[in-house]
Amino acid sequence: MSDQMPDQTRLSRRRALTAAGALGAAAVVGSQLAATPSAYATPGEALIGPAKGEWLHAMTFNIRLDLTPGGTQPGQPDHWPDRAPLLVRFLELEKPTILGVQEAEYQQLAAVREGLGKRYEMLGYGRSGGANGEYSAIFFDAQRLTPLWWDQYWLSDTPLVIGSATWGNSVTRIVTWVRFRDERTGRELVHVNTHFDHQSENARQRSAEVIRDQVAGLDVPAIVTGDFNSPAETSVGYQTLVGSGLVEDTWLTAEQQLTPQIGTFPNYGPTVADGPRIDWVLATPDVEVRSAALNAWTYDGRYPSDHIPVHALVKLA
Repeated sequence: MSDQMPDQTRLSRRRALTAAGALGAAAVVGSQLAATPSAYATPGEALIGPAKGEWLHAMTFNIRLDLTPGGTQPGQPDHWPDRAPLLVRFLELEKPTILGVQEAEYQQLAAVREGLGKRYEMLGYGRSGGANGEYSAIFFDAQRLTPLWWDQYWLSDTPLVIGSATWGNSVTRIVTWVRFRDERTGRELVHVNTHFDHQSENARQRSAEVIRDQVAGLDVPAIVTGDFNSPAETSVGYQTLVGSGLVEDTWLTAEQQLTPQIGTFPNYGPTVADGPRIDWVLATPDVEVRSAALNAWTYDGRYPSDHIPVHALVKLA
C-alpha cells in the first residue's frame, strides 16, 4: 500500500476536488466525454458505463426491498413492479464491472440479472439462510473477473451462525466478499460488500471494526461497498474505516467528480445538495480512482430505488 497523505494535504485535496465538481469541469471517462456535472445522468446515457482497458467500474446500490406483498400500489414510488423495469434500464446503461447490492430479495435478483446481461454472475445468499431474507450479493462481469474464493459471514459475535445478531441490532446484517482475478491484467482484488444496521450505533461501530480488520489482513487491493447507514466523514463507522488509513473514500480521492455532492438517500424525493452520503465505495490506497459519481438517475421522473447508486472508476496498482 502507498504511504498515506498528511492530514493537511488530504484536506486540501478534498476541498479542491469538491470545488472542481461544483464548477462543473468536463471530465474524460475512458473514451467517453462526461457532461458538465449534474446530479444525474440523462435517461439514455451512462455516467461511466462499461469499463475499458485496465479500468474497473465499481458500484454500490441499495435497490430497496420488495414491499409489494405488504400493500404498495401501482403508481406509488415504492411499488416494485413499477421500479423493476427502471432498475433494468439503468443497469443496461451503466454495466458496472462489480456491483454490490443491498436489500435485494430473491424475487428481485432476476431484474438485476436482466439489466446486467448474461455475461454477469452473482455470489451471495439470503441473510436468513438460503434464499431467505435480504441479499448483500456481489454481481460481476464473469468474462472479465474470475472468482478465486468467496464467503459470507454475519456481523455478530458468532459470524458463522446464520441469522445471528448480537450487537444490539434487531435486524440481521451480513458481509459478502469475493477474491477475484482480473483476466485482463492478471491482478487480484477483493470485493467486500455489506449493509450496516439502521438503528444500533454499537452494531455499526462493531461492524466497521470487523471489516477494517478483514481488509488489514489482505495481501491484495480491496474495494469495499455498502449502505453504511451513517454519514461519510463524520460518523464513527466512517472514521473507523477511513480513519484507519486502510481504505479511502473514492468520492474524495477521485481525480474527477462527475456529479455534485448530494445525499445518497433521497427517499424518492428531490436530491439534497451536500446531504449525507450513507452509501460509499471505499478502496485501499493502492487503487487508483479516476472518477466517482453520486447518480440520481431517473426515468420519466421516477427512481429505481429510495437510494441512489454510487460509482467509482478504478484501476489496480
